This record gives sequence, C-alpha cells and structure tokens, in this order.
Amino acid sequence: MTLKRHRGLTEQAATAAVDQACRMLRLPTIRAQFPELAEAAARDQMSYRGFLAELLMAECDDRARRRSERRIKAAQFPREKSIRAFDFDANPNIDPAVIHTLATCEWVKKGLPLCLIGDSGTGKSHLLIALGTEAAMAGFRVRYTLATKLVNELVEAADEKILTKTIARYGRVDLLCIDELSYMELDRRGAELLFQVLTEREEKNSVAIASNESFGGWTKTFTDPRLCAAIVDRLTFGGNIIETGTDSYRLASTRAARAQSAASG
Repeated sequence: MTLKRHRGLTEQAATAAVDQACRMLRLPTIRAQFPELAEAAARDQMSYRGFLAELLMAECDDRARRRSERRIKAAQFPREKSIRAFDFDANPNIDPAVIHTLATCEWVKKGLPLCLIGDSGTGKSHLLIALGTEAAMAGFRVRYTLATKLVNELVEAADEKILTKTIARYGRVDLLCIDELSYMELDRRGAELLFQVLTEREEKNSVAIASNESFGGWTKTFTDPRLCAAIVDRLTFGGNIIETGTDSYRLASTRAARAQSAASG
C-alpha cells in the first residue's frame, strides 16, 4: 500500500493522510498528538522545522518511556520502590549522597558489585529494587530474584541438563539483583551452582545483593568455608558495601502509627 502525494489538501484530508501515514510507519505517539501539536504550532507561529522537531521528539520520548517500562517489567521486581520514596530521615545509617551517586548507575556501567547488609526492616530490599529500577530506566538489562529461588532454578536446570544455558542467561543481564541472600542455609550443591553464576558475571556485569547477615555470618548459609570466602570475594571486590544498620524503621513506623491511633482514639 502506498500513499499518493497531493498538494493543496484540505485540513480534513491532511489530517486523514497524517493518520494513515502514522499507521503505516508505526508512529503511534505522533498519530495521537498530531492534532494538538498542530494547533499549538499554528497558534505559536512555529516554523515547519520546529513543528517537525516537536513531533519527532514526542515520538522519541514516548518510545524511550515504553522501552523503560518493558525493561522494568522484564526485571520482575516484586513491587515498585523508588529512591524518592525512601525515608532517609528514618534511617540515619544510610548516606543519601552515596545512594544518589549509586543511582547514576556508573557502577553498573563498570560491572561492579553492590552489597546491602543489615537487619530486616532497615531498607535493604527497598534500595535494591529502587537502584535496580534506576538501572532499568537508564537502559540496562536488569533481573531481580530471591536467592533461594535462583538456587532452586539452577538445581532444576542441572537436573534437566540445561544448566549451561541457564547460567548464560543470568550472565547476560547487566545487573543481577539477588535479595534475601543468607536467609537460609544452602547445601553444597546449591552454593556451588550459585558460585558458578557469580563467576560467570565476575568483572563483566554487576551483581547487587541484600543480606541480613554480615559477611562473618555467611558461613551459616555457605557451610564450606573456602567456598564462602570465594563468594564473598566475588561480591565485594571493587564494589560498594552499604550497611543499613540493625534498627528496623519499618517496625518503628508501625509502632508510631499504633501509638498515634491509640492517642487519637
């Protein structure tokens, strides 16, 4: 199907032609915004080039937004979390300047690791998801998973003879976010499989983890001391370590809300 060129089209015919052309060229944003932008261009006496630039920039911006949304969805975050929504006042252990520097994603670009260490309720998972979201918005391929879920998937892949393919898939993403690491003890096989994933990514692509145990307590999860030391080395070399502390601001927030409710009741 081709479009015939005509000079001197009526406004109605020109609008119909633009709509048809946008359908053929797959330009949904221009198609949707053309009438409004055309009116604004006429009202502001915009040049032809200026009007064309407005149309193309609108299409580019919307495509970038949709790509960002697809990357965030592909990351499989369990819920939405953002840096802006994080309550730094409630957790003075965390330096806002450090987190905002991490949000620039330079560490992801360099393939460096990130460790968030602290007790439950101190904001580890929030920051892990929020920083992962920032990376996805910046154009990086991101994947979020729980440590136990990842290990179970690797064990199943090994049993089904597709381990190499599975490890390669996890190796390709720019940032792998592993939550709840060291919450449960892993047997030697599971720990070794996880180590293979970390080795695949070493000094190439970033890994970010959240753990409620300091590195000294990781022997509860990785019972082989040598393997434990090797995993800690993979996750800390050249990277950032953020200690979120021991005081649960989530629990403090709940208690404060209950106290306020009781006082007002």
